[in-house]
Amino acid sequence: MGAMLERLAPIGRDPETGGYLRDAWSDADLELREWFAGEATSRGLDLREDRNGNLWAWWGSPSRERPGVVTGSHLDSVRQGGAYDGPLGVVSAFAALDLLKERAVTPSVPVGVACFTDEEGARFGVPCMGSRLLTGALSPDRALGLTDDDGDTLAEVLRRAGRKPHETGRDDETLATVGTFVELHVEQGRGLVTEGRPVGVAGAIWPHGRWRLDFRGRADHAGTTRLADRDDPMLPFARMTLAARQAAQRLGVVATVGKVRVSPGSANAIPGLVSAWLDARGADAAAVRELVGEVSGEASEVREESWTPEVVFAEALRDRLARVAGGDTPAPILPTGAGHDAGILAAAGIPSAMLFVRNPTGVSHSPGEHAERADCEAGVVALADVLEDLCR
Repeated sequence: MGAMLERLAPIGRDPETGGYLRDAWSDADLELREWFAGEATSRGLDLREDRNGNLWAWWGSPSRERPGVVTGSHLDSVRQGGAYDGPLGVVSAFAALDLLKERAVTPSVPVGVACFTDEEGARFGVPCMGSRLLTGALSPDRALGLTDDDGDTLAEVLRRAGRKPHETGRDDETLATVGTFVELHVEQGRGLVTEGRPVGVAGAIWPHGRWRLDFRGRADHAGTTRLADRDDPMLPFARMTLAARQAAQRLGVVATVGKVRVSPGSANAIPGLVSAWLDARGADAAAVRELVGEVSGEASEVREESWTPEVVFAEALRDRLARVAGGDTPAPILPTGAGHDAGILAAAGIPSAMLFVRNPTGVSHSPGEHAERADCEAGVVALADVLEDLCR
């Protein structure tokens, strides 16, 4: 697996920060998709692309009557993200198939490797775009009208990439081929460090959402306008940001303002508009929504861009993974505040589960994201064991 990670390492990498710029349907993303196709072809797998741009590489021929066991993740990244969030799951999937073949395992059902498109939502603002469209959790009309920072709609971007926007939407034919889905992912936290274990299992995904808050004021000259005459939207924006932190501490949730757009964006001009994106998550959905309600009072407009209810992975499948992946001692079961395609599939009724690989610092969505090679290899072995067990 080390060679695969090394081949991926230069794609979309910012030489100044070491972080990655792998927006969905960007040149870097298209190069990553070519890499995926090459890995599938070199293994003799049947490569397919569904109506929403998700990639599937099949060992065997799945059908509605004979659905398969699927593993995989995504290859896009948040802006200035790390090397493991997403790619580790895809690389580990191919490596696990290689290991099964080395073991001379003959699966009783087809086995697939999936690469979901636009999991991070960095370009169009909605996370897990590919799996949400696939399952019908996101309507094609809304998705195709979403715009990126350059004002290009998803529909325009898909056309330029040679795809057919009018074909996007729920894809029952593809869904019927997926009997079980297992996603391996680097842990985005330090739970496994505390447990002293290289591999764990996800128990649940916290409810989480993104909101856009617009604060409108009046653009004016920064030097000639008296303070008393100003209508500066940066002030209510700043109060909202501070209030979100305070409310999060009080309510036992987390809240982040990680993206801000100021218009006109001149150093010598009072803004006329400040748009801020609030990300809020927590174990208690009511507390998350209470926070958003508390802090948005001064906003001119509030729009919910995405909301994902709590996902509790099926207990029987979760416990089965913990037993198989843990060896002599069942792997620890951990909650997570990070969203994943596995959660979208689970919410759509597809039996789904997740394996986590230890992250020594807990840092993620950052160039500092890391996993030790030995832990990654332990993850591949655990994933292969799980796939072999599920394919009996």
